[in-house]
Amino acid sequence: MSEPAPTDAAVALEEGYFHIPTAAGEPPRLIGTRCNACGEHFYPRRETCAKCLSEDTAETLLSARGTLYTHTFLVAPGFGDNQSKGDGYGVGQIDLPEGPRVQALLLGERGSFRIGMPMEMVLVPTGKDKQGRDLLMYRFRAVEG
Repeated sequence: MSEPAPTDAAVALEEGYFHIPTAAGEPPRLIGTRCNACGEHFYPRRETCAKCLSEDTAETLLSARGTLYTHTFLVAPGFGDNQSKGDGYGVGQIDLPEGPRVQALLLGERGSFRIGMPMEMVLVPTGKDKQGRDLLMYRFRAVEG
C-alpha cells in the first residue's frame, strides 16, 4: 500500500491526533502530551498528568515507530456472494519508545503479526471531505526488512 504524498490535498479525519508530514521522507507522527513535572508521555493528549496530576503539560510529537505489545484479528461475516469469505482486520497495542501504549488498527494479513515485532505508523486515506481532499487516518504496519 503506497503512502499518500504530503500535500494540501489531504487532511486528518480528526484534527489533533496526528501530524501529517509536510516534507518528503518525513514520517507521520502521533500528537501526544509530555508532563513537564515528571516527564511522562501520553496519547492521546491530556491537560493533566495521570501520573503526578500536574497541569504543567505540553504538546509533543511522538515516535512513528514502536513495538507490538499485543494483537488480535477480527473477522466480520461477509454479505451476498462473500458470505463464506468474511473480511477481517487486525487490532493491536503498540508500545512507543516514549512510554505510551497506543491502540490502533493494523495493516497486514491474518497470521502476519507477532508480539514484539517492530511496527511503524502510516497514514491511509479513508474517504474524501466536501472539498474533495483525502481524509487520512493512522494505522500501524510491520517494519519492512
